Amino acid sequence: MYGPRVMMSMVGVLIVFGLVTYALTGSFTTTLIQTAVSAVLLQVGYFLAVLYLVAKEARQRKSDLETSATDDKPKSTPVSRLNNPGPSKL
Repeated sequence: MYGPRVMMSMVGVLIVFGLVTYALTGSFTTTLIQTAVSAVLLQVGYFLAVLYLVAKEARQRKSDLETSATDDKPKSTPVSRLNNPGPSKL
């Protein structure tokens, strides 16, 4: 999920929701309250979706590490130059 695109989509949905709610109820206060509740629900849904994706990725990485540990050939870990002792050469 691309964050800024999701946020802009949420704002668009909330604007349309607010306009439709105002057209149906004719009450500015009711529109604000219902739109605020909808915004909170959208944010909770987005948070849960991101949480699910992070957990899914963690399970996949754990599975990959377990399968690579059971392979017969040893895997070498790449070492960057930043891991070398002494002053940095940046």
